[in-house]
Amino acid sequence: MTIPADGIGMHLYTMRDVLAEDYPGTLKRLADIGYRTVGVSGRFDHSAEEIRGFADDAGLKIVLEHVGYARMADNWAGALADVQTLGAQWIVVPSIPVEQRSIEGFRTAAAAFTEAGKAARDAGLKLLFHNHGHDFYEIDGTVLYDILLDVDPELLGFELDLYWAVDGGHDPAKLFQEHPGRFPALHVKDMAADGSWEDVGAGKLDFGAMFEHAASGGVEQYLVEHDKPTDSWASAERSYRGMTEI
Repeated sequence: MTIPADGIGMHLYTMRDVLAEDYPGTLKRLADIGYRTVGVSGRFDHSAEEIRGFADDAGLKIVLEHVGYARMADNWAGALADVQTLGAQWIVVPSIPVEQRSIEGFRTAAAAFTEAGKAARDAGLKLLFHNHGHDFYEIDGTVLYDILLDVDPELLGFELDLYWAVDGGHDPAKLFQEHPGRFPALHVKDMAADGSWEDVGAGKLDFGAMFEHAASGGVEQYLVEHDKPTDSWASAERSYRGMTEI
């Protein structure tokens, strides 16, 4: 398979240190590296309108924004409107509160996602959930993530973080095959030999094997991410090269 050039993006959490200093300049430099899309995570005192303008000026398309879980009960309509302003297609809840890491807590989250997903659909958007490793905990024979997979696919999709899926003991390729069309966006994050984060292509994850089944999973966007890069720009450049070589 070939990753389309306009599907290679950067999740902006990776670039948070330089975004805080120069948001528009950061987007322009990412475009110069070759990135075509971005996922927004933190606005750094800029409005949705301003960030949309920065992206347009850089020639980048914003495909999604991360919005906190609590926002579903606190002006969700406003969050949806902001994502529309950004020109994105997905609104992503990045995590479930720690106190809800139980079967009942995930069932509560599933119900909340169902209602929030309806509002997103009505706004012409799609709600996605972004995973961490703990979302794959198994309790009394039930994998927590499976509770969310049972939500109506029309109302909830997933931004699969590949690093955290592997960390949680799951094979992304298998998820793609078993739940077709559920994963329109990915966080492409590599794992170092010691289990920490690494630039894409420099770690031990077999992205090629995963991506063989990406079409089954419905993948459209491959967003690079590194949680704690020593040098944001070196990481961005190295990971882009890694993506083009996979």
